[in-house]
Amino acid sequence: MENSNIFVWIKGTVVAVCGAFGAAFGWLGWLVLAWAACMVLDWITGSSAAASKGEWASSVARAGIWHKAGMIVVVIVAALADGVLGVTVEHIPNLGIAYTVVILPVVLVWYIFTELGSIAENAAAMGAPVPSWLVKLLAAGKQAAEISDSSDRSDKQ
Repeated sequence: MENSNIFVWIKGTVVAVCGAFGAAFGWLGWLVLAWAACMVLDWITGSSAAASKGEWASSVARAGIWHKAGMIVVVIVAALADGVLGVTVEHIPNLGIAYTVVILPVVLVWYIFTELGSIAENAAAMGAPVPSWLVKLLAAGKQAAEISDSSDRSDKQ
């Protein structure tokens, strides 16, 4: 095989794998993959930020992993809730509503913006300048994914 053809082969393989993934899991699969990548990048940048200041501790790193494990549990709960709603709506006679997913994508988008904000904070802790508009954009994206009632907040204050 010629050297110039190896790059064509690599590009073809990447396209085939991405196409197969997209066909198998659709847009929701890409959302889950983006969330998983953000979690890994957040953990790596958080560890790097701590190490750059000489503050890295295995106990803190373990706490971060437990935090990520808790997020995985919440995503599973959201997927189960979507599944239960889908089955319920499907079996209510004469309802005429087609339900696929709502809860899981909203939870994933909220987590993605949360992780991206944390990654930006970690980059700043490592000394990188972070544009204030980016921090505001990430906060707005996280807020847009929030579904809350202001009366719920006033009851808890």
